[in-house]
Amino acid sequence: MKTQATELLQIAYLDSGPASAPVALMLHGWPDDPRGLTALAALLRAQGYRTVIPWLRGFGPTRFLAAETCRDGRGVALAQDAIDLLDGLRIDQCVVIGHDWGARAGYHLAALVPERVTALVTLGLGYAPNGRFQTPAFAQSRLWWYQWFMTTEGGANKVRKDPIGFARIQWETWSPNGWFEAAEFDRTAKSFENPDWVSITLHGYRSRWQQERVDPRYAEAQRRIESTAALNVPTLMVVGREDRADYAEESQGSMSCFPGGYRHRVLDAVGHFPAREAPERVAAEIDAFRHSLHPALP
Repeated sequence: MKTQATELLQIAYLDSGPASAPVALMLHGWPDDPRGLTALAALLRAQGYRTVIPWLRGFGPTRFLAAETCRDGRGVALAQDAIDLLDGLRIDQCVVIGHDWGARAGYHLAALVPERVTALVTLGLGYAPNGRFQTPAFAQSRLWWYQWFMTTEGGANKVRKDPIGFARIQWETWSPNGWFEAAEFDRTAKSFENPDWVSITLHGYRSRWQQERVDPRYAEAQRRIESTAALNVPTLMVVGREDRADYAEESQGSMSCFPGGYRHRVLDAVGHFPAREAPERVAAEIDAFRHSLHPALP
């Protein structure tokens, strides 16, 4: 594990592979941490990448530098953290691979700094043009019970009281039964003991659906995201057919939002955590996508 200081954070991250290799910046989701991407990262390094995987704000050993900083959990804040990390590591360009919250940050990066994102791979989360959260149809809304739950004060208090139990419910219900071992959840859940995990979690979801205090430093970036409907970065979206957090059908039909190219792949017998459940299949999709962009590659 390494760390990089930014204006607001001491970001902890994993960095593996040759320094001269093309970089894959890998952003984990919620409720997860870099462990959810390490198997995929090893396969990507075999394809010739250097992989950089940070713990997002509020997760694991990543820490805010000042107590007074707003614990803003919005995607725009995660995207700016990623930009700050790239700047600190002097990485000009990279492939961005994001799962869940990391996918949202990836879409925002493609809107904010498209010249730095050579390709985008998103796992388990479709694109929301202009960064807007729309109330979905009944079937998808039913899956989002946990988001509505957190917008109530009683629900938020329950999360504060038992954050690990709340996270485990999502693992148990978002993918086919028996997909994970209890010991693996327990190891990952150590990242949820971060003193800001609950605050970032609650803010990240509550700010989607109701008025919350936000960090004003992201106002201009948020304005740019809200004015961007189409992304010019070539994008691969991978979703599990058995995903019970975001139905696969919700991410279909987005071709018009990606003039730079778009592939949508649905993996059978896979739920919301494709990089954990089927890393080899995800790596194969990424390799095929890479060769479609660069046919001359061996």
